Amino acid sequence: MKKVPSALLPVIAVDRKAPKPLHKQIYDAYRSMIVSRNLGADQQIPSTRALASELKISRIPVLTAYSQLLAEGYFEARAGSGTFVCSSLPDQWTSSDRGSSSPDVARSGARVTSRRSSLLPAYERLPWLSGLGAFNVSQPAFDQFPFQTWSRIVMRHCRNPRARELQYGGPLGFEELRKAICAYLRTARAVHCDPEQVMIVAGSQQALEITTRVLLDDRSAAWVEEPGYWLTRHVLTAAGCRLVPVPVDGEGLDVAFGVKTCRKARAAFVAPSHQFPLGATMSAARRLQLLDWAQSSGAWVIEDDYDSEYRYGSMPIASLQGLDHNSRVIYIGTFSKTLFPSLRLGYIVIPPDLVSRFAAVRYVMDIAPPHFFQAVLTDFMNEGHFARHIRRMRQLYSQRRTALVDELQKEFGSVLQVLGSEAGMHLAVLLPKGLRDQPIAARAAREKLWVAPLSPAYLGDTPRQGFILGFGNTTAEEMPNAVRRLKSVLLAEKSFRHKRT
Repeated sequence: MKKVPSALLPVIAVDRKAPKPLHKQIYDAYRSMIVSRNLGADQQIPSTRALASELKISRIPVLTAYSQLLAEGYFEARAGSGTFVCSSLPDQWTSSDRGSSSPDVARSGARVTSRRSSLLPAYERLPWLSGLGAFNVSQPAFDQFPFQTWSRIVMRHCRNPRARELQYGGPLGFEELRKAICAYLRTARAVHCDPEQVMIVAGSQQALEITTRVLLDDRSAAWVEEPGYWLTRHVLTAAGCRLVPVPVDGEGLDVAFGVKTCRKARAAFVAPSHQFPLGATMSAARRLQLLDWAQSSGAWVIEDDYDSEYRYGSMPIASLQGLDHNSRVIYIGTFSKTLFPSLRLGYIVIPPDLVSRFAAVRYVMDIAPPHFFQAVLTDFMNEGHFARHIRRMRQLYSQRRTALVDELQKEFGSVLQVLGSEAGMHLAVLLPKGLRDQPIAARAAREKLWVAPLSPAYLGDTPRQGFILGFGNTTAEEMPNAVRRLKSVLLAEKSFRHKRT
């Protein structure tokens, strides 16, 4: 028999001195909570004995109230289980019912929010980011993750929790994980760091937020890649910064353009190893030019190294931070692409003289990162599972990327231009003139194809039209069918059919 969980005791206030009888007060309180949806259909109600004990009154008024609610259909009794909010409540309520349980917004005056929040676009779950499957840019190969090994480590930490692990940690995060990350970064990314410079964060997005709060003020100018990662722009916009779009070409960020346009910018946000979304790798000359500008201008370079582990034409490119001899680079990394996104673990490598400022900002945000999965990830790395997983995934993603490029060439020929296929977990394709990427991406989502449009990655008025195609969570065997389905979506466009002819 299924065990029914104990019902939560609702917040009901009774006034023994009020003229309204106690049973009526209880009845009105329950009815109001049901009408306002604070109590939902099928939610269990506490027993009359438990509620009477909580309210410190006799059971008689509670029984009377429950009887009335049962009679009117708000409650239903289930033999052997208890009393529940009725499962067949109507979806719509009268305006008088809703008005009795919700504030009258119209009469409350202007509802003022912060300027910071008003600068951001309204949150919406975009169609092309709403599902799992072919071409979603944020999805690694979930089915290839070593869950058995991970689960074994999770259980180990569940069985033997220590008191200090249940207490608040420091704002930099778990020291043993910071040591493991340092060992990895020094070897695999040529990053110069000590554990005291590493801060554990909830993914790269929190890293960008903390970094912006530490380094930039309202109206500070910041270079951003054009096109670039839109969530980086949102962080800077919310902080009141002035965004300076700097074009990206085959060598990465056009530093000379940035210097000419805004030499006195406070910071540059770049992804030099695998630029998002076009996939360019910043050349050595551009890297040195960027570092020279930062040193001479007193500016900061924020390096987003989100998926540099995966490179197919050559060995992984060393980090920009490893070339920096003046401590002008803040290095950001994440485990979202190498492990899985919901883990929400990333890191910042901070110049030594800025660590105290970063720690102070982090402390007021959320005190410290949660300990449990830091400890699990520490063991996962120290026992060699992380390095083995990266090696396996590099080979697997190489196969999937090759399959995608081959199928695009086979189905589209030169009609679609492919960019940035030498690294990472996505590539970009450019559409022929006359096609609009966002409407096509929305239609593709209805066909369970999650192609992200390229145009929202631009700040300017003349964005290029195209798609960002992820290949991490689509097998090489599934790729031909996925590309053919994408072709069918495009063939529905008259102008695309014309281009092919």
